[in-house]
Amino acid sequence: MSDTSLTGGCACGALRYTAAGAPVAALHCQCRHCRMRSGTGHSSYLVFAGEGAVRLTGTPRTWRVAGDSGAEKIHAFCPTCGTPTHVHFAAQPGITAVHAGSLDAPEAFRPTLRTYAVRAMEWDWQDPALSALPEGPPG
Repeated sequence: MSDTSLTGGCACGALRYTAAGAPVAALHCQCRHCRMRSGTGHSSYLVFAGEGAVRLTGTPRTWRVAGDSGAEKIHAFCPTCGTPTHVHFAAQPGITAVHAGSLDAPEAFRPTLRTYAVRAMEWDWQDPALSALPEGPPG
C-alpha cells in the first residue's frame, strides 16, 4: 500500500474517516470477538499508528470488551446503520484499526498477517502465504 490517505465510512454516510499515511499492519483477526462481530471467521483491518492518523467525522457509538489478550478494545460503529468502522485499544490510544470493508476502495486492502490464528475456524480458508501469529501482536 502506498503512503497516501485512505478514506472510508459507514453504509449510510453518517460516519466518515480519513486515514493518513501507510498502515502499520494489514491483517485478518481470528479472535472470538472479531469472528462474532463480523458474523464470519475473521475481521479484516488496516492498522494505523499515531495520534490523529485516523480523522473521523460524525459521532460513532462505541462498546467496550476485554479482548482475548485481556486488554480492552473499544469498537466503534454508526448509530444509524450499525456499520462497524474502527477499533481503538485502551492500552494503546495511538492505534486505530479500520475495518477493511468500510474503505471507499476496499480493493486497496492487501493482508499480510493473521492474528489469533490458534482460534481459526477450519471452514474459514486463509491464504497460506500470510504470516500467522498464534495470538495477538506484541504490545
